[in-house]
Amino acid sequence: MKDIRDLLNHRILIIDGAMGTMIQRYHLKEEDYRGERFQNWPSDVKGNNDLLCLTQPHIIREIHGHYLEAGADIIETNTFNANKISLADYGMQELAYEINVAAARIAKEATLLVGSGEEKYVAGAIGPLNKTLSLSPDVNNPGYRALTFDEAVEAYYEQVKGLVDGGVDLLLIETIFDTLNAKAAIFAIKKYFRETNQKELPIMISGTITDASGRTLSGQTLEAFYTSIRHAHPLSVGLNCALGAKEMRPHIEELSQIAECYTSAYPNAGLPNAMGEYDEQPEETAHFIEDWAEAGFVNIVGGCCGTTPDHIRHIAEHVRNIKPRPLPVLEKDLV
Repeated sequence: MKDIRDLLNHRILIIDGAMGTMIQRYHLKEEDYRGERFQNWPSDVKGNNDLLCLTQPHIIREIHGHYLEAGADIIETNTFNANKISLADYGMQELAYEINVAAARIAKEATLLVGSGEEKYVAGAIGPLNKTLSLSPDVNNPGYRALTFDEAVEAYYEQVKGLVDGGVDLLLIETIFDTLNAKAAIFAIKKYFRETNQKELPIMISGTITDASGRTLSGQTLEAFYTSIRHAHPLSVGLNCALGAKEMRPHIEELSQIAECYTSAYPNAGLPNAMGEYDEQPEETAHFIEDWAEAGFVNIVGGCCGTTPDHIRHIAEHVRNIKPRPLPVLEKDLV
């Protein structure tokens, strides 16, 4: 497979859109999530979208196919919560490794089925966990933490192993609202490749700015966030989720000026309405992202919550002939 950097140097690459939004369109019921294997599971499992990699793999494969046909160069595995800490909500923590392997294989199969002749890459999606290392869940005990750094590393390590064994091409640490969680994921990735003596896969990192202040939920500015993770030497660093493209623009502009690596951005389809749904139309999202591309802010673009293959198709068409952001030429340190 061609090194993804070769493509990034020549054009803006497209990452896929929302998985959850597409799953909702299937109107799956509890029994659909359970499948035959988990029909007697003691607790409800509806909403555990990662489980569908085991019980409804054809649906996940079909969704990947829609995004690939829409023009995605990179598709993400359906593994946002596929770690033993998050899966514990369903009592399914023992399935973490199996789900990640299955998800990676499903995504790889989808890239082969498209058969476009173009290089397509699978990014192993590594979510932020449902517990945070920097913030206390108890307002009356600010020093309390729901998990330790070592526990986070252990969960991420298992997920990375599953994704790599399943055959992913990249690893994507995404929707980061707590940089310490991201550091645990980075540590787990480095540890895994060091201990297995395998060639390290490229790491993509995507943070989440939660409001107009330009800070993550744990309080870091965008520059502080980037400074905290640059030691990982990521392939790309970017932003996703929480904001629509209109609101994300100034933060992407700032990131493009400080990042030494490629930059990525996949915003939501606008901000949610009163019902929690997203109304921004594909051509609207594409217009905003086209503006970023023409301004030289981005190397990888796509969509997050509320986006569909139509959004990705429009985005791909709007940035097709725009040159990617050139990597900055850094001044050498004084000696």
